[in-house]
Amino acid sequence: FTSVKLSSLRRHLKTHSDEKRHMCHLCPKAFRTAALLHNHVNTHTGNKPHKCSECDTAFVTRGELARHRRYKHTLEKPFKCTICEYSSVEASKMRRHVRSHTGERPYPCHLCSYASKDAYKLKRHMLTHTGEKRYECYVCQARFTQSGTMKIHVLQKHGENGPKHQCPHCSTFLSRKSDLGVHLRNLHSYMEEAVKCRDCEAAFHERYAFLQHRRTHRREKSCRCAQCSCTCNQ
Repeated sequence: FTSVKLSSLRRHLKTHSDEKRHMCHLCPKAFRTAALLHNHVNTHTGNKPHKCSECDTAFVTRGELARHRRYKHTLEKPFKCTICEYSSVEASKMRRHVRSHTGERPYPCHLCSYASKDAYKLKRHMLTHTGEKRYECYVCQARFTQSGTMKIHVLQKHGENGPKHQCPHCSTFLSRKSDLGVHLRNLHSYMEEAVKCRDCEAAFHERYAFLQHRRTHRREKSCRCAQCSCTCNQ
């Protein structure tokens, strides 16, 4: 990170600190900066000072308002990938997308060799260690640790109620045809510039093949029991 303003640099440095000096007087939460605390207090009071000029919607933060305007009004996608034609409304989505080219997985599990490209997927993975079953079948109320396992259950046990669209290139099932289209574009479309493995000389023009190859380096426990949550290397 670089900035022409010293104040911006100081504000940025706080994102690396674990110190949270700004305490909320309404709940136990604490924050690194006064601005973050101010936004948080607004969620308690219901105050939404940032109002959209084109509709009646209002937001707690300026960033939420900017995101709303891009999604609903301007349709602007200012964050553009330098490797492919992908563009995004949000910088965070662009950062996740770029990792699909680089193979970077900055969120490692501290209990096994798994690593994820985004924090949400790591949280979902951690459920396999805690045993928490967050996903419930809407037909029979059986519970599962992973949404994918729940979808397979619905397909196998409840027939026509389950996902109907299977990917022609892998074993993935999806409920909607539009979801299948997104899956095909993200994982199975041809990439003009090959993605190179950082651990060997292999290179791939398809993201799915690249991810499958990366599993061999991570030595993931890729063999999962169909009857319980047990996973094995072989």
